Amino acid sequence: MDGLRAITRTFWIGGLWVIGLIVTPVLFKMLDTVTAGMVAGKLFAAIAWVGLVCGVFLLVDNIWRNGVRGMKESSFWLIVGMLLCTVINHFAVTPIIAELKLQMNHAAEGLFGGGFATWHAISSLIYLVQSLMGLAYILRSD
Repeated sequence: MDGLRAITRTFWIGGLWVIGLIVTPVLFKMLDTVTAGMVAGKLFAAIAWVGLVCGVFLLVDNIWRNGVRGMKESSFWLIVGMLLCTVINHFAVTPIIAELKLQMNHAAEGLFGGGFATWHAISSLIYLVQSLMGLAYILRSD
């Protein structure tokens, strides 16, 4: 089970860092903005689903190994925080961004650009917080 736990942590948290720090910047340097944004959006959606599965596994594993006292550990609450970031970003913020993109396609970009930029910044901040919680989790993990 230790190996599966390590793979799960690596897959989720490593994926967050690789997509956020390496893949997305490369996409925006190599492709036009629209294509890079579409590909990055698909990658962020994929890592969100990975996070949901891995996060639930890590929480269940923590409770299985430690019982209710596991809820007193910081690692438990870091995973809860990361899952909350995933849920908020994927199910609340991303749909708002998608709707604003559609509106931008049907109207002058200047009219909706501020809303898009604001929600994109919120999404980026949530992703950063999630990634830093993942780093803290890795540093605290057994």
